[in-house]
Amino acid sequence: MEKTGTTLAIKFVMTFILAAVAFYFMVRNPWSWILAVSILVTAVNYLIGDLVILPSYGNLVAAIGDGVMAGIVAYIISLLFATFDTTAAALITFGVLIAIGEYFLHQYLTKKDEVETT
Repeated sequence: MEKTGTTLAIKFVMTFILAAVAFYFMVRNPWSWILAVSILVTAVNYLIGDLVILPSYGNLVAAIGDGVMAGIVAYIISLLFATFDTTAAALITFGVLIAIGEYFLHQYLTKKDEVETT
């Protein structure tokens, strides 16, 4: 359980920073939306990307999948809530940054034995 908590904390902080780059500095969304997007993306990427895709398909596919899922989650949020604004450039930036960040995060966590590998 401690490994899961550490993994989620690291993933959340990274996602929050990258969401701020894409959705605050590029589009000027409120910080509350940056926080909400970060929480949802962290949860989706952990549950699907880290627990399902990473063990089955490896780091590169999981990292790309995490980037795509992050962009999709943010896009869906923008469709559901008029107060969260985004652009294609911000979504692509967020997805690419998440994919890059997750690629290195997966490597770090695997080396530090923070994630279980099959």
